[in-house]
Amino acid sequence: MMGQDPHAWFIAPLDGFLSESLRRAPPVELSRARLLVGVCCGLLACDLLALLYLWSKPGSPWGIVAVCWICLVGFGAALMQLRQSSSTRYVALLLCTLMTLGILISILHMRSLALATHASIMLIPVVSVYLVGWRLGLLFSALTSVSVGLVFPLYAVDAPTFSEWGRCAFAAFYVLCAWAVGWLFVLARDEAQATVERTLRTLGESEGKLVSLIESTDDLILSLDAEERVLTANDTARRLFRQLAGRELLPGEPAFNLSTREDQGFWRELLARALGGERVRQEKLISLGEGTFTMELLLSPVWGEGKRVVGTTLIGRDITVRKQAEARLSEMHRSLLEVSRQAGMAEIATGVLHNVGNALNSVNVAAGVVTERLLGMHVPSMGRAAQLLDEHSADLGAFFTSDPRGRQFPAYLKLLSRQLAQEREAALTEMHTLCSSVDHIKAVVSMQQRHARHSEVVESLPVPELLDDALRLHSLSFEQVGIQVRREYVPLPPVWGDRHKLLQILLNLLSNARHALLEGDSPERLLTLRVGPGTGGRLRIEVADTGIGVAPEHLPRLFTQGFTTKKDGHGFGLHISALAAEEMHGSLSCVSAGRGQGATFILELPAGDAPPAYVALGEAVAQEACAG
Repeated sequence: MMGQDPHAWFIAPLDGFLSESLRRAPPVELSRARLLVGVCCGLLACDLLALLYLWSKPGSPWGIVAVCWICLVGFGAALMQLRQSSSTRYVALLLCTLMTLGILISILHMRSLALATHASIMLIPVVSVYLVGWRLGLLFSALTSVSVGLVFPLYAVDAPTFSEWGRCAFAAFYVLCAWAVGWLFVLARDEAQATVERTLRTLGESEGKLVSLIESTDDLILSLDAEERVLTANDTARRLFRQLAGRELLPGEPAFNLSTREDQGFWRELLARALGGERVRQEKLISLGEGTFTMELLLSPVWGEGKRVVGTTLIGRDITVRKQAEARLSEMHRSLLEVSRQAGMAEIATGVLHNVGNALNSVNVAAGVVTERLLGMHVPSMGRAAQLLDEHSADLGAFFTSDPRGRQFPAYLKLLSRQLAQEREAALTEMHTLCSSVDHIKAVVSMQQRHARHSEVVESLPVPELLDDALRLHSLSFEQVGIQVRREYVPLPPVWGDRHKLLQILLNLLSNARHALLEGDSPERLLTLRVGPGTGGRLRIEVADTGIGVAPEHLPRLFTQGFTTKKDGHGFGLHISALAAEEMHGSLSCVSAGRGQGATFILELPAGDAPPAYVALGEAVAQEACAG
C-alpha cells in the first residue's frame, strides 16, 4: 500500500460503491458516478455530525432533526442505488434535490444570516451543474439564489437592514457565478471530450485502414522494437513463421531466436544497421521444406522523439518469380545478341551486295562500251595494209612510185594511225572507268571487312571531288537516259571520315535519283548537286531531282530498313546510307513537296578539324596498323 499510487488508493474505494456496468461506463459517466459517491459519502458524514451535535443539545428544533434524518436516509439510498443502477441520472437528481432542499430548509428554519451566506451553499451550483447538466443545474442554482437573495430577507429577517440585504444579494449573485463557472467547466470538458472522441475515432479509422492495408498485402510485414521483439505482424508473417517454426508468432517475443547461428548473425547485422538509422535492402535465400525461395528484405528505422531510433520495420517480398524471369530474360538477351550479330552480318552482306551491284552496273556498262569500241576499231584495215605490202614485197619501190594504191599508202597509214590512236584513247578511257568501278567494288568489300573489325580509315575528304567520282561512275547511265547534271559547289573545308563510306552514300543517292527521274513524268530530267554550308558549322550536300517525288506519308519511313516504293526495290540503300551518315557523325534527310514534285536528299557532315571521336579512332587504326 505504501508504494501504491495515491490516485489508485483514493479511487478504488469509490469504485467499490459502483455497479459493474458503471465501472465499465465511458470516462465521463464513470467520473460522474465517482463524484456522486464522494458527495454522498461527504454529505452522510456531515449529516451524522449534525445529528450528533443536535443530540448533544437538548431542545434542538425538531424540523432540523427531521431534515437531517431524511437527508441521511436519502443519501444512503443513493449510495445503495449506485450499486445496482447502470446510470447516474436519477441518482444525481435525487442527490441534488435532497441537498438543495435540505440546505434551504435549514437556512429558512434557523433564520441565520451567517448560515444563509455561508460558502457551503456554493456546493449546490457546483455539484448540480456537474451531475445533472447546465439546464437542471441552473434550476437548482436559481432556486437557491432566489431563496438566499429574496425569500430569506423577507421571511427570516425582521426589518432587514441595507447591509443584510447586500450580504444576501451578494450570496445570491455568487451562487449564479458558481453556476456559470461550473457551466463553463462542463462546456470545456464536453468540447475536450468531443475532441478526444473525434481523435480516437479518427485514430481508430486510421488504425483500421492501416491494419487492413497491412493484412491485404502479400508482403511480409513485421514491426520490431529496439530489442528485436515483435510488436505487430501481418498474416503473411505469421503464416511464414508457422511454416518455419511450427507454432504461432507471439507479440513481445524475439523475432529471430529460432534461426540458426548463421542466420542470427545475418539478421542481427541487418537490424544493427537499421537501428543505426540506415535503410537496408537485402536479398536472402530461405529454405522451406524441400524447396527454397528468394525474399527481398527492406529494413527501415522507426524514429521517435529527438531523432532517436525506437524500432525497425521489416518488409519482405517473395521475388522468386522475378528472379526466374530475370534469368530467363538474361538468357533471351544472350540469344538476342546472337541473333542481332547474325542480323548484322546479314545486313553487312546485303550492303556489300547492294553496293557491289551498283558498281557492277557501271562495270557492265563500261565493259559493253569497251567491247563495242574494240569491235569497231580499224584493226582489220591494218591487216589488209600488211597483206598489200606482202604482195609487193619484191617491188616495193615500184609499188610506192608507180602503183596508185602505193602512192596513197603513206596517207592511208597516217589516217589509220590517227584513227587507231583515237580508238585507243576511248578504250583507255572506258577501261579507266572500268578499273575505277572494280576499285570501288574492292573498296566496298574492304570497307565492310574493316567495319566488321570495328575500324575505319579516317581522312580529310574533299567533297566536290568525291561527288565528281560518283558522277563518273554513273555518267554513262545518266547520258543514256538523258539525265542532265547541274553542279553548284561552294568552296568549303573538307570533311573527315571514311572515303569509301561517303562514296557509298553518294552512289546510293545518285542511284536513287536516277530511278526517281526515270519513273517521273517531267519532260526535263534534271539532277542538281549542291555543296554548301549547313547548320551548326556543318557541310551540306544536296542531291535534288525533278523525278517522281515522295508522298508525305512515306517520308517518316523512308530510311527504315526494308521500306521501298520501287517494284523491284529491296529497301536497303537509303537505310544503309542513313546508318553510314550517323557513323560519320552526320545526318541524312529528305524533303519533298509530294508525288510528282521531285525530292531533295540532304546529307550534313562535320566540317573542319577532325572530331575527337575520329581522332581517337584514327589513333586506334594507326596502332592496329603498326601492330600488324
